[in-house]
Amino acid sequence: MSEASLSKERRQSPRMETSIPVRYKVLRDGGAEAVGTSSVTCDLSTGGLCFMANEFLSTACRLILELDIPALAQPVTAVSEVAWIQKENGEDAGQCRVGSRFMEITDRDMELIAKYVNGR
Repeated sequence: MSEASLSKERRQSPRMETSIPVRYKVLRDGGAEAVGTSSVTCDLSTGGLCFMANEFLSTACRLILELDIPALAQPVTAVSEVAWIQKENGEDAGQCRVGSRFMEITDRDMELIAKYVNGR
């Protein structure tokens, strides 16, 4: 890998490409939205995840995430912050790819993500 490509990589932890169900609620001043939105991940790491959204989410927007990792009975939950957003080109122009970094997550849930990403 060249020095130029290393300098462009800002991720703190390696990501695993994956398509697993995730639900998110936007945190507002008065609390979270009443209804969560279902989506699917594009990738996942111990630092955050990328998922598809049918709405534009502003950067620095905080989200409550529920991630359905395969073989786990309960979802992994975290509070995250939108780090970046990119509109998708194609048939469904309303779709956006959202990069989100974990801000608040329990040690247990972080360990479960690490086991999944690292193949157990």
